[in-house]
This record gives sequence, C-alpha cells and structure tokens, in this order.
Amino acid sequence: MSEQLACMVDDLEPGTAMLAELTLESGADIPVAVVRCDDGGFYAIDDLCTHGEVSLSEGEIDGCMVECWAHGSRFDVRTGEPDELPAMTPVKTYPTRVDGERVLVDVDRPRTKENA
Repeated sequence: MSEQLACMVDDLEPGTAMLAELTLESGADIPVAVVRCDDGGFYAIDDLCTHGEVSLSEGEIDGCMVECWAHGSRFDVRTGEPDELPAMTPVKTYPTRVDGERVLVDVDRPRTKENA
C-alpha cells in the first residue's frame, strides 16, 4: 500500500498531535499518532504507549517528545525511544513526508535503528 494520506499540513499546529487511522498492506487498521514538533517537523509513531496502551495522540508535545498522559512516559517521536519511566520499550516510528499540503505516512515500512 505504501504511503497514505494521514492528514493535511494545516490540520496540525506546531506542538500538537492527532490520531490517524491508517491501513496496513494486510488490510488491518492501525492507529498512528501524527505529531508536529515545535520546530514544525512531522513524524508518525504507533499511537499506543508501550507501557500502558494509552493513546499517545492525546499526549502533550514538548519539542519532539510526546508524553503519555496516563503515567508520564515520554517518547522521542523521531526515534520512538522512551526517555522517561515507566516505559522501557520504544514505540514504532514510520517514514513521514510532506507533499505539498499533504502529510504522508508509510505504515508498511516501520523505521528501525538500521534504517532510520
């Protein structure tokens, strides 16, 4: 399926996030948090916190970090790595690019440390 439209650039102000329901090549739906960092960059990560399975798209954005509202775990949206307990497992990140006014995400090719 490759890249999919997640949102429009104007849908997110810097320092905000939103939920996008995208579809894997297998046909399964996947919830993704689309984040616009304070510097204006767009990133996409799994929407669920790896600690408490809480929606990260509802979390607070600080720079390029998203904080889970339930237990305070923080994740770098560029790498998926947590930097605040209780989460210890990273969230998946997905290639994201802006094409004109469209924000496109490729959920079929999650980023890893090897291809980041």
